[in-house]
Amino acid sequence: MKTFLRALSLAALLAPAAARCEDPYSVPGSGHELEQYLPEGFHRIQLGDAAPDFRLTGVDDKVHTLAEFAGSRFLLVVFLSNHCPYSHAAESRMIPWINRMKERGLAVVAIQPNHPDALSIDELGYSKYSDSFPEMKLYAAEHGFTFPYLYDGETQSVAKTYGALATPDLFLFDENRRLRYSGRFDDSRFEDPATVKRHDAINALDDLLAGRTVAVPYARPMGCAVKWLTKVHKAAASNQAAWNHDPITIEPITAAQVAELARNPTNKLRLINVWATWCGPCVGEFPELAKLSRRLKLRDFEVITISLDQPKDEAKALRFLQAQHAGMSERIGKSLKAEHRTTNNYLFTEASTDALVQALDPEWPGPIPHTVLIAPGGRILWRQNGAFDAVVLGRKILDELGGYYPEN
Repeated sequence: MKTFLRALSLAALLAPAAARCEDPYSVPGSGHELEQYLPEGFHRIQLGDAAPDFRLTGVDDKVHTLAEFAGSRFLLVVFLSNHCPYSHAAESRMIPWINRMKERGLAVVAIQPNHPDALSIDELGYSKYSDSFPEMKLYAAEHGFTFPYLYDGETQSVAKTYGALATPDLFLFDENRRLRYSGRFDDSRFEDPATVKRHDAINALDDLLAGRTVAVPYARPMGCAVKWLTKVHKAAASNQAAWNHDPITIEPITAAQVAELARNPTNKLRLINVWATWCGPCVGEFPELAKLSRRLKLRDFEVITISLDQPKDEAKALRFLQAQHAGMSERIGKSLKAEHRTTNNYLFTEASTDALVQALDPEWPGPIPHTVLIAPGGRILWRQNGAFDAVVLGRKILDELGGYYPEN
């Protein structure tokens, strides 16, 4: 996460869960220092302000404006993103609530404020999708969005006008389109509804429906900081830094040792890829393995490679691995110590591959590349003989890992 997100999260954790204030920057503990991370033109609208207009394209390829919601009693403008686990958790509760509240006169429009180039690769470790407009269409369909989902990532002008700090960030307007509540949906970053203690946005709408003044008009948004275009260069630098791993090594391995890896007595998903420098499809797909490792470096996930180069060509295989930056994250490196391992790259040393096939995957037909995704306990979840489709594989892995922060 970027520095801004850390600062925002720290302020949110240190201050009261819900503050009765209009200006998030005036809250003791939030600090004006946050302003240095915000782009020029950023202004968070205040309690009583009119809803700013917008003109943005949605995933339905139609242009949407504020005026089209004029017939609804209340309007909720919510900033969401495809990649953010905070958004994923909030949406699991928010969408059913939105669907129920439509009958009570609530209209909803969701806006995606991030430009995909402003995300570092490890920020995609909780989602099958980045924040591009085409992927917004896939995300909205998969998650059952029943409201417009608009893209603001090219200019971020609407996010700056509303003053969106994070995803999710909500702005609730009354019949006169005056702001009556802004901030988080509720106080839990987890998926389980039982972890929610404060239903901030729900309570705000209940107050409006009952004709009352909203008791708590602001609760600090908690989530992934908006990825401002002014920080694209930092994301690029972060992505480049992700290529710099600990020293990359390769070690010999036998079929019996491969069988132990395949048993996977850990809590990690293991992706094991069999390859060789003389195998064209292996070489062609290898960069995607390195990208997966970097993307999921904060998750319980490990890429293990097994080369079928001849033992005399170990140095050649190592040079290739180094050129591909086929290392491992510091986090995964620490987990290897508990397994009495020192590397994630191996070279098979036995003359016959029959024992290797039986040890890794008896359904392997023989040619390489061959790739298997193995769950804790050794169950093969997915296999591919021949070059894999990186998109299909990535989505399979994220389906298994889930899109939410773990509760323990």
